[in-house]
Amino acid sequence: MKIALLGYGKMGKTIEKLASEKGHNIVYTSSSETSEGRLEDAEVAIEFSSADAAVDNISICIEKGIPVVSGTTGWLADYDKIEKFCEERNGSFIYASNFSVGVNLFFSINEYTAKLMKTWADYTVEIEEIHHTQKKDAPSGTAISLAEGIIKNSEKKGWKLDTASDDEIKISAQRIEDVKGTHSIKYVSEIDTIELKHKAHSRDGFALGAILAAEWLQNKKGVYTMKDVLQLK
Repeated sequence: MKIALLGYGKMGKTIEKLASEKGHNIVYTSSSETSEGRLEDAEVAIEFSSADAAVDNISICIEKGIPVVSGTTGWLADYDKIEKFCEERNGSFIYASNFSVGVNLFFSINEYTAKLMKTWADYTVEIEEIHHTQKKDAPSGTAISLAEGIIKNSEKKGWKLDTASDDEIKISAQRIEDVKGTHSIKYVSEIDTIELKHKAHSRDGFALGAILAAEWLQNKKGVYTMKDVLQLK
């Protein structure tokens, strides 16, 4: 598989290493400063850039008929526009706030737990996320996805960072040096606490999941999620 890497920071370089080990070829790389190779030579693009660049990067790939896998967060106000553009151009697109297989299993566990807890009003729910100090957006896209999974399966109406009303989910965000990503969901009552936690030990899980999604997307048309890739629907 010939891969373009749009965004060539720590994640891009991790993807490059692991993709090469799996026998794939990196034919194009780009960052905010420079680019190397030809995007047109790619059979799939993996996009981990920045919120400011993501929409243009994804649009260009779809325009050129290159399937694109995006893990950039912070641009989702334009998601519907990208989805429509992909459908109009008969393109191929997967977005995930987190490509880790473990995190996507965690998403499904979170939704199932929310269904179980829906009738137990004595418990309040909150989410905590911890990332490295270089992460710019807060809360993380993964924390937002967790909140949306709870909202879909409960009486909650939305989420808020740091403070929340009774019908909202409180999300707290911490930035600590060299933390790869930790997410916790807590259901708290006066008598006990139920906690679900996912802790990433390295970037490899995110990178391998993105490569898996790129492999799966080959010869497919449409807009998909990691639930499709992992057959979690």
